[in-house]
Amino acid sequence: MSTTGTRATGELTAPSPTAARTYEDVPAPRASGRARNHRRLGAHLVGDGIDVAVHASRAERVDLCLIDVAEDGALRERRYRLRGPVSGIWHGHVPGVRAGQRYGFRVHGHWDPAAGLLHNPAKLLLDPYARALAGGVELVPAIYAHAVDDALRPVEGFVRDDRDSAPFVPHGVVVHDGVPSGGPRPRVPWPDTVIYEAHVRGLTMRLPGVPAELRGTYAGLAHPATVAHLRRLGVTTVELLPIHAAMSEPFLTQKGLSNYWGYNTLAFFAPEPGYATRAARLGGPEAVLAEVKHMVAALHAAGIEVLLDVVYNHTCEAGVEGPTLSLRGLDNTGYYLHDGAHPGQLVDVTGCGNSLDFRRTRVVQLALDSLRYWVSEVGVDGFRFDLAVTLGRNGAEFTPYHPFLVAMATDPVLAETKLVAEPWDLGPGGWRTGQFPDPMADWNDRFRNAVRGFWLADAGAQAKGHAGRDLRELATRLSGSADLFGLGEVPGGRGPLASINYVTAHDGFTLADLVAYDHKHNEANLEDNRDGSDDNRSWNHGVEGPVRRDSPFAVVLPLRRRSLRNLLATLLLSAGTPMLTAGDELGRTQHGNNNAYCQDNEISWVDWRLQPWREDLLATTAYLLRLRREHRVLRPTRFASGRPVAGDDVADLGWFDAAGQPMTPQQWHDPHHRVLQMLRSGFRFGDADALLVLNGSLDQQEVALPHGRGCDYELVWDSSWERPDFSRLSSDSEPFSLVASPGERVELEALSMRLYLTGPVAGTAEAATAARPAAQPASSPAAEPSTSPAAAPAPGGGRVGRPAPLAD
Repeated sequence: MSTTGTRATGELTAPSPTAARTYEDVPAPRASGRARNHRRLGAHLVGDGIDVAVHASRAERVDLCLIDVAEDGALRERRYRLRGPVSGIWHGHVPGVRAGQRYGFRVHGHWDPAAGLLHNPAKLLLDPYARALAGGVELVPAIYAHAVDDALRPVEGFVRDDRDSAPFVPHGVVVHDGVPSGGPRPRVPWPDTVIYEAHVRGLTMRLPGVPAELRGTYAGLAHPATVAHLRRLGVTTVELLPIHAAMSEPFLTQKGLSNYWGYNTLAFFAPEPGYATRAARLGGPEAVLAEVKHMVAALHAAGIEVLLDVVYNHTCEAGVEGPTLSLRGLDNTGYYLHDGAHPGQLVDVTGCGNSLDFRRTRVVQLALDSLRYWVSEVGVDGFRFDLAVTLGRNGAEFTPYHPFLVAMATDPVLAETKLVAEPWDLGPGGWRTGQFPDPMADWNDRFRNAVRGFWLADAGAQAKGHAGRDLRELATRLSGSADLFGLGEVPGGRGPLASINYVTAHDGFTLADLVAYDHKHNEANLEDNRDGSDDNRSWNHGVEGPVRRDSPFAVVLPLRRRSLRNLLATLLLSAGTPMLTAGDELGRTQHGNNNAYCQDNEISWVDWRLQPWREDLLATTAYLLRLRREHRVLRPTRFASGRPVAGDDVADLGWFDAAGQPMTPQQWHDPHHRVLQMLRSGFRFGDADALLVLNGSLDQQEVALPHGRGCDYELVWDSSWERPDFSRLSSDSEPFSLVASPGERVELEALSMRLYLTGPVAGTAEAATAARPAAQPASSPAAEPSTSPAAAPAPGGGRVGRPAPLAD
């Protein structure tokens, strides 16, 4: 959410000059009736008014505050004392309230910071269940429950502040209870899923064909020009960075920056109004919500799913010295994770100042109710959970059997959605890739590291005369990461599709920057380039940063482009569920910024100006996705065993060296061995066999294709091709140039890869395998490499990328 103020019309304005007034506690009448169902939290239209319920277990009194805005912008407040508490819940019915009414809560109780009790009725608190918001956060001392100076630092003694925060904080807005929206769901099966991570604002801010007034909005994402690109590309599922209403961190606001990514949630049910069109904002909160629903429905109509990146691990209230906007004032120790020995101290396992305590029933309920709302009423198809380990912690320890995770897996609404974990946080034992329960999938950082390492970091090391890593890790990732996803409650684990494979994401270098920068360049973040990771596993090919086509160093540009294609193809042709980051298919750059979370500008927005090489990259990405879509052999649903399935005489997965012979233990462990062939049988799918050939050396390599089932191989893609239609042009002039026989030697360019397909294999083994126990996942090549004799080293060829001025 914007950190500027908002008038009653919804129009964004500069911060209000209104001076904070001292809060006055006036007698409030009791709510005239009880809520029909006090366990239904939030504000809902019922009969002649609204039912309200809020959790504040340690409060002594809770007032519902109805906010009316005068024509001059002044606030008038009507207060009603809620009934309760009943199991920590305060509730009531207030007649005469209609949709559009602003509201909030004031909570009375003890002020004892050492005990974690921070009740302060001077602070108007946002309903955690508010489904729409009016107004924004203004960064003034009055929004802090404790007294602060002009620099927003606590004054000595951490005393309670008596200034009224109502003019400076967002208010909840009563809305009609919605009906299911979003249209018929595409329900894309996991084997067909290709995820596209995008930012609502950044995707369309510069997109030609989208009217200026729609750019950077929910409506812009739903525009036919945006949808046409997604369909042309061939992605099935858009994963949106957070669209829950959020607030920028005070230190960013003080620097004139904002939290562009939105990982700082203010309201878990309300959409971020800053992404709505001006017309929707002027139309009011219900118009904003309607625009979000229209976006989802438009994407569904195009057959595209919508996942939301959600942040339930922390809130925007930050550490103990942060502002008091909602949960902190309602029930600080009931919502946030605290130090058991010192209840006034927060335990931070997120790196964001606070962590929600998922041992608490109301925290679990809040998250589950929010998820169900976005599915049932907005129509989204699933979620990606930021720092998901926090959601599975019983205090310090993570368990995949945490009640919240079990509840999601068994909930009749959520179990049919796509659930994706970012499987780490910053707490003890925080790295948990592969350990989340079915039906969740996990972001696979091991895949990212292995692919970057093989094509970039190792190549850069070779260019400096050093050895890279051996092939075991890469092969394990190519084949679906059985070491991570092959275990679980059922034999075979969750399977390869539970691995969300990615090479880039919103944080870190873009794909184009991975091949152009060795070092981060985050100066625009105003932290002296200290922020952002230094473990990028990138390679600038000899020259840091952009290279002009008329530069003496332009020789590196084709090499950089080939590296881009290698990274993309490895992502899209490996076993697992691929995730692309928006703009990578276009060669988008952030100019070396690998932590652009606070850059709401051209650094982060997708650049749609397509030079010829970017057109080629887009065509290549779409072509690779079409190959994946048309060939089931490229989308295995179970781990390979390394043995033939019933009825086949070729192993479901085989590994071969440059001589076309099975890999030996020595070769698996040799960091100088840089050629690998992966042959996957298509028999089970009634599809072609697929042969992926990778040359990670700086030399041209002569490679003998493996015997397989004795069929000819057709070359369908080579990363040395600038465009995929090069294959058609080659075959027109040399009809047999793309066909190779088993055992035939072919020349692979340095740092390149190829995909070969055979003709479709007759028959299918699906029926035969259905009656047999599921095969155990094939172990990592590091554990069970082939014991066949090693072949003689293949001869070398031309060199690329020595430690001389090279690069993209």
